[in-house]
Amino acid sequence: MRRTPSDTRPTRGSREPGTTRRLAWTAGGAALVVGAALVLPGLVGSSTPATDAARGAQARGGLQAAHDAASGQGTLPFTDAHGHEVRLDVDPATKNAVSRAGELGAETRDPTTAAERAAAAAYVAQERARRDPRLGSTKAYPKRTTHPRTRYAMARGCYTLVPGGEPTYFQATDLGDYLLLLPDETLRSSGGGTATQPSDSTVWTATKKGKRFTFTNDGERLELDGATAFRLTTARGCARWPEAQVDVKGRPHTGVTPFQEVRGYVDAHTHHMAYEFLGGEVHCGKPWDRFGAEVALTDCEDHTITGGYGALLETALSGEVGHDPVGWPTFVDWPAPNSLTHEGTYYRWMERAWRGGQRLFTNLLVENNQLCQLYPLKRNSCDDMDSVRLQIQRTFEFQDYVDAQFGGPGKGFYRIVTSPFEAREVINEGKMAVILGIETSVPFGCTFKKLPLGDLAQCDAETIDEQMDEMHDLGVRQMELVNKFDNALSGIAGDAGETGVAVNAANFLETGTFWDMRTCAPADTENHDRNQTLAAPEISADQQDALFGAIGQLFGTLNLPALPLYPRTNHCNARGLTTLGEHTINSLAERKIVFDPDHMSVKARNQALDQIEELGYQGLLSSHSWSTPDAYPRIYELGGFITPYAGDSTGFVEKWRRHVGWADDRYYFAMGYGADINGLGAQGDPRGVDVPNPVTYPFKGLGGVTVRQQRAGERVYDINADGVAQYGLYPDWIEDLGRVADSQQGDGRAVLDDMTRGAEGYLQMWERAYGIAPDSCRNPERQLPVATVQRRLERGMTTTQVMRKVGQPYTRLGRTFGFCARSGGSEVEMTATFSKRGTLRGVRRS
Repeated sequence: MRRTPSDTRPTRGSREPGTTRRLAWTAGGAALVVGAALVLPGLVGSSTPATDAARGAQARGGLQAAHDAASGQGTLPFTDAHGHEVRLDVDPATKNAVSRAGELGAETRDPTTAAERAAAAAYVAQERARRDPRLGSTKAYPKRTTHPRTRYAMARGCYTLVPGGEPTYFQATDLGDYLLLLPDETLRSSGGGTATQPSDSTVWTATKKGKRFTFTNDGERLELDGATAFRLTTARGCARWPEAQVDVKGRPHTGVTPFQEVRGYVDAHTHHMAYEFLGGEVHCGKPWDRFGAEVALTDCEDHTITGGYGALLETALSGEVGHDPVGWPTFVDWPAPNSLTHEGTYYRWMERAWRGGQRLFTNLLVENNQLCQLYPLKRNSCDDMDSVRLQIQRTFEFQDYVDAQFGGPGKGFYRIVTSPFEAREVINEGKMAVILGIETSVPFGCTFKKLPLGDLAQCDAETIDEQMDEMHDLGVRQMELVNKFDNALSGIAGDAGETGVAVNAANFLETGTFWDMRTCAPADTENHDRNQTLAAPEISADQQDALFGAIGQLFGTLNLPALPLYPRTNHCNARGLTTLGEHTINSLAERKIVFDPDHMSVKARNQALDQIEELGYQGLLSSHSWSTPDAYPRIYELGGFITPYAGDSTGFVEKWRRHVGWADDRYYFAMGYGADINGLGAQGDPRGVDVPNPVTYPFKGLGGVTVRQQRAGERVYDINADGVAQYGLYPDWIEDLGRVADSQQGDGRAVLDDMTRGAEGYLQMWERAYGIAPDSCRNPERQLPVATVQRRLERGMTTTQVMRKVGQPYTRLGRTFGFCARSGGSEVEMTATFSKRGTLRGVRRS
């Protein structure tokens, strides 16, 4: 079906029943009431196409006039809820800092010496020279047969239902459910008719009995030429379903065994289901819709109803006065790197990232109850854990939807996993392993209230364990203790002056106290929390977590006490890790949930890392650069893994170089990234089409695939011009890393090698969280006598059982594991050989 842009504006018809819209209009003339943040005189009355158009024009004129009259270069003026003018300036520097948790002092003090950094870099170079695992390949989609073999197999296929019948395109809406698209681009509907728009009446559930299929809609059977059971046969001549393209050619890479070393990129920090957070109305668009891109990739009503000039958050954060609200099919203004209110992880963009080499992905379930309550539009609960549960549900629904497009349960590329062993099998099968994680301000209800006699925690150890058990049962395997507010578990790093003023005020609403920022001792270190200021808030999309700050700023409540006058910088939060926080870390370790210390105050994070070290727990990850430079070498030393915030390609290459200098030679080194897409972090900006070393299309990606410019509707994306506008451009961004590194020091191949090994690096860290010892070749003190090894390893053991006996292998090539033992004081290389199914056949000296 081809529809005009006006036909594709959101009806929200496919949202869950019972959803209520809370669009409030003032009788006095406000455009869309969002906490009295911005008044547009004269926008009143009922809604008709004519009045909507007039209001849109008036809104555009009013904002444009205000902008022309009062804005300086690169700024926009706004009036907040207190009647104060707020100027929102763009500050791109924060996006590419090595640490987002604390500003760097004038004198940068790296905790490592130059000799240590050189040794680390030499070790990493040595690692890159090691033999790579052999890779295989698989079909991206299942092979299509002349007659479908299951009720799921018709997805994306063209069939006739009866001999000589009309060719019908089967567009899956869920597992076994389809829209039936006819050559004239209409849809078969119940009652024997057709429809031009998808709806419940056009969704048909397939059932197979023998060689024939029946299709029902609300109990009514589809009937054609008197027949109600059909032998489907592949055909040609179908209409095309409107959908974003992938534009990656070639077979996805696999392993040659399920248990070998993997290759693929890892993103350990993205908010895939953020369309449901902050009440479900801040975010515009969805990662999928049963009726496709035309419904999923539409703007919010408060954006469209004023022609893109009523989108206060989007305007404040992007620095643009209004935007084209039409998403599909034109995508004039969104998605874009600095658009924090629009969807960036649509399912076909996720598919492109997978086809381009991504093999591991963490979906961080995110919420902030106070800022959710401040935002006036909402349809979901603001409770952090309610939101987490909803986002988990949506993640499994998304997995089902992808399965439906790929031919049935378990066949899609998006596989939710709950252990490193399952993840390794999924990746070696050629699919993308998906980990569920939590990043909220009030996990498990663990806020506190500041009282005259001290803090009163709103949770206890018992409720923490009960809810953690629930989350573990639901599949959560990665977690941060804090996000934006101090809570009953830990102090936070805070946000810098621009966003910090607003978020600190929300912290007061939540806890009854502001952040307890004091002058650090010593004060000239780079390892401190975010410095506070009382300057007028200046928030832009390039500042980290700016969406939270903008909500607090634009919709904050009146009558808050004045923020404290903080002492001279640098600032450190006096609130550290609490007894309940210590208990939570112990509980995470007991359940093999990966602990992420990002967003914690320096004091709390140091205490947490002390505890992790005492526990000997190596399920440790910094996922998006919200720790400080003193912590990164220590995380590596403790066996952890780090994925810096992605940001711009040039900035990431600088972060990569620094992390190489922190590598620990006792562990496998690799690099991943934390995209932080979908509202929490601005994405990489373009370097420009006129740079001397742009990405040229097509290029060869991981596994030999050919990556072309991605197309969605009428839009053609170019990483050089568009930056990381949406998630499908991460393979292009990784290619750009190589171009940037080559132009700087001729080491483009090195950064690509380290990124390619990213998924393996995460998996090895996660294996150690299960108590599997690090390998005995990098750690000679762990080498066992040859005789002991031969006695411990018994024929028929699984690969996991072997690792529990002798530790992680140094090499995992095909059907063999390589590790080290000792004999007579000398190191001996050993090889364990497995069957295709992964059972031990024997062990011998290499």
